[in-house]
Amino acid sequence: MTRQPHIARRAEELLGSAVAATAPVAGGDISTATKLRLSSGRSAFMKTLTNAPPGFFEAEAAGLRWLGEAGGVQVPGVLAVESDCLILEWVEPGKLTTEAATDFGRALAKTHDAGAPSYGLDRDGFIGRLPLPNKSAPTWAEFFATKRVLPYLKLARDRGSITPEGADAVDAIIGRLPDLVPEEGPRRLHGDLWNGNVIWTHDAGCCVIDPAAHGGHRETDLAMLTLFGLPHLPRVLQAYEEVSPLADGWPDRVGLHQLHPLLVHACLFGGGYGARAAEVAARFA
Repeated sequence: MTRQPHIARRAEELLGSAVAATAPVAGGDISTATKLRLSSGRSAFMKTLTNAPPGFFEAEAAGLRWLGEAGGVQVPGVLAVESDCLILEWVEPGKLTTEAATDFGRALAKTHDAGAPSYGLDRDGFIGRLPLPNKSAPTWAEFFATKRVLPYLKLARDRGSITPEGADAVDAIIGRLPDLVPEEGPRRLHGDLWNGNVIWTHDAGCCVIDPAAHGGHRETDLAMLTLFGLPHLPRVLQAYEEVSPLADGWPDRVGLHQLHPLLVHACLFGGGYGARAAEVAARFA
């Protein structure tokens, strides 16, 4: 590890502790990620972003704290947060084990079952680089339609990332959401729970990062794990249901919950994500 003076000085200002060394961390596509070695011998993780959108890091920190309060799945502790950066406890990665997958499933169920005051959250957030509206709605179907599907469908259409016919296919199922997905009350969700945001730790545990936390339908988090794949996912789901059984037929609804991340990816990356969203919607026509 070397020492990046600018990063180190900013961390020292916020932590009140000397930074002995820094090292870049690969993987982030939005923020600059850095590992800090503090003079105390501890390590920390720092994310920085020049001209970050207002509330960008504050929303992430608030989401981590809210998830951590559930006492379920592990999250890194927030050491400091400002408009330009976020400093977290360092999570030492390790190897995935069957036992870790089992513990993760049970812990995720506990986090979900901690519940939420309403669908949404008391502050807006971000999903990748995009704003994430969280204003509450009285039902999950209304929240999912107005805060998760329609804003990104419009943006994808405006950017040419979904065809007019594909957009019509997605729009056609909005009114049917109350009949397609059973209401079960708002749960405490990570909100962006893809494989890359799940860290298997050196002590045979599991930690989740980079949340888009909100009150929602728990099938949404599980659908996100399914979308991009998670090692030992069947064991995770089995352990989850041992703690908190899911409503009958939930695997058939996975595609509906994946509409939001597919549309977000269409907005951000284009490619075939818009077409995939349209194909999913067509299954429920």
